[in-house]
Amino acid sequence: MLQDTQTIRHYQRITDALVEQWNRGYRFDELRQYVDGYLAALRNTNALEAYLIHRLEEEVVRYIHDPSNFEMTLPEPDYR
Repeated sequence: MLQDTQTIRHYQRITDALVEQWNRGYRFDELRQYVDGYLAALRNTNALEAYLIHRLEEEVVRYIHDPSNFEMTLPEPDYR
């Protein structure tokens, strides 16, 4: 569980981008490449402590492996 506010913001940005890319037709291997690049950028800029980046990576990988995060929502039927 993430507790640092900066780490949570990065998590939200990553997961929002992952869903957007999924809806555009990207698949899991491409999503993982995006995450790897994002995390590499965080490491190179020293934006977060190394242990926070590690925790962020664990949470994002868990997010990617949960198929319910990438399900398309169907509109409610209109029974008028």
